[in-house]
Amino acid sequence: MLLILGLAVGYMFGQRKRKGKVRHKTEERTTDNWMDLRWKKIYQLSTDLSNTLNYEKLLDTALDLSSAALSNENGTSSNLVSAVLLFDQDELVVQTSRRFTNADLRNTFQGTKGLLGEAINKGESTRSQEILQDPEIARVVAIRACKSAYCIPLRSGLDVYGVLLFAHPDKDFFSQDNCEVLEIMAVQAMNAIQNARLYQDLAQEKERLAETQEETRRKLARDLHDGPTQSIAAIAMRINFARRLIERNPKEASEELFKIEDLARKTTKEIRHMLFTLRPLVLESKGLRAALEAMAEKMQETYGQAVAIDVDDNIVAQLDMGKQGVIFNIADEAVNNARKHAQAAHIWVRLKASQKGLALLEVRDDGIGFDVEKIKSSYENRGSLGMVNLKERSELLNGVLQLQSKPGVGTRVQVYIPMTEEAVERLLHRS
Repeated sequence: MLLILGLAVGYMFGQRKRKGKVRHKTEERTTDNWMDLRWKKIYQLSTDLSNTLNYEKLLDTALDLSSAALSNENGTSSNLVSAVLLFDQDELVVQTSRRFTNADLRNTFQGTKGLLGEAINKGESTRSQEILQDPEIARVVAIRACKSAYCIPLRSGLDVYGVLLFAHPDKDFFSQDNCEVLEIMAVQAMNAIQNARLYQDLAQEKERLAETQEETRRKLARDLHDGPTQSIAAIAMRINFARRLIERNPKEASEELFKIEDLARKTTKEIRHMLFTLRPLVLESKGLRAALEAMAEKMQETYGQAVAIDVDDNIVAQLDMGKQGVIFNIADEAVNNARKHAQAAHIWVRLKASQKGLALLEVRDDGIGFDVEKIKSSYENRGSLGMVNLKERSELLNGVLQLQSKPGVGTRVQVYIPMTEEAVERLLHRS
């Protein structure tokens, strides 16, 4: 990016030197010295901008950079009014500004009319010398003393993040030269904003993964406490009881030992099932279908829970191992939720083709069901995985989670999984 900026600076500076041949030599030397200093300042500030990952500092730097780039030959900053307006939901809000009043900072804009609307809808920079008649920016007190304005959309591909808005008391201030400078600054600002947002997204994702891992550890601790730990404690108590029975009643002691053996086998199965869930090696060696079938067998063997598996192998063939792992985790979580809470006689797991470019993972049971809205409203306070975990794992697939249930009619968990980029776009717009 700095190479591109350097080429642009060199080209524009060369153009100005060619135009300056008709000037007086002294005037040309003074102007060229100022221009050289100006572009050095721009280059240095743009370097700082590229190295900035702090979001708020980045936006402030973008405006300072623009003001410095348009300062006059004496190095004095122009009377430039400027602001960065970014979309928050469907409105443009003032993220940072120069010369805006406190009241101006509280303004929000629809970005559908006037200068803002034209720049955003066309995706092109737009000038205006009719500020007082503008239906949106005329509300800004700091701009009412200005006679010209220039608006640059901050866009990447088809997405518009917001705009850079500039205004000045001189109606001819936004000349071709000044606009070219601002365009270079806008390109730099857009790339820096994307870098900063990417950095923030990565930091948030890292934090989210850490929280998920911690919650998984807590869940494992709860499962161990409620399952194998309780069973092992019971085994110890019954062994002690059997030991005392041996001398008094050998036959009863023998029966007790059989019960202890059965409990120990059951506990071993529970531990093996938990280890399988943590890392299903069969998934890595034989794929998703084999892993789901192994999960169903272990559910039957360990808990007596009937789970039926129906998998479209054509869908599995289109999934990389990472996505297969996420789908397995979603199915395993949903099946375990049904086993623990639904009192279901049967659970069905299906992976099939849905609409064009979409696959559907469905986990259905014939259990007691529940009130979905009531559970959703209380889940944040409960602090457990459950539906929150299902939703987060669905998002790892760029998928959409749907949950259907009513008391007495069972539960249906559905995850729509995009198989193509076009399907990802459709799901994003639909959700």
